[in-house]
Amino acid sequence: MALRTIRKFGDEVLNKECKEVTKMTLRTKVLINDMLDTMYEAMGVGLAAPQVGILKRIVVIDIGEGPIVLINPVILETSGEQTGEEGCLSLPGKAGIVTRPNYAKVKALNEDMEEVILEGEGLLARAFCHEIDHLDGKLYTRLVEGEVHDVNYEEEE
Repeated sequence: MALRTIRKFGDEVLNKECKEVTKMTLRTKVLINDMLDTMYEAMGVGLAAPQVGILKRIVVIDIGEGPIVLINPVILETSGEQTGEEGCLSLPGKAGIVTRPNYAKVKALNEDMEEVILEGEGLLARAFCHEIDHLDGKLYTRLVEGEVHDVNYEEEE
């Protein structure tokens, strides 16, 4: 397993639509494991394949309850709304206020290429929507209310 370079805002790959994954290969398994390692190393809650330069419809998420791998995810249903700070590993040190659904139901394939349906509220719903947007070449900055601003994540003394 290896860490991948996270592509930064302005990199063309982040604006491209990703291709569906049709079969699980060793290369795809390695990519998923590398994405998880890269996300954890960067202390993120989600990472999409285009963020590491791969135009495949793969997302990894962990909001603190263990890793979730979504292949070819589709949002089936959303409801409610939540407004809050949102950041992105492709825009380090930046955040903005974004309104997203408070509930999301997603259909995807897991690592065994079996169909799964997952539901999430709050942070998980936000992560589903944010990461799936990446697969369509959309960054959260298009949804920011007001300005994207600098954030400082350093611990307070």
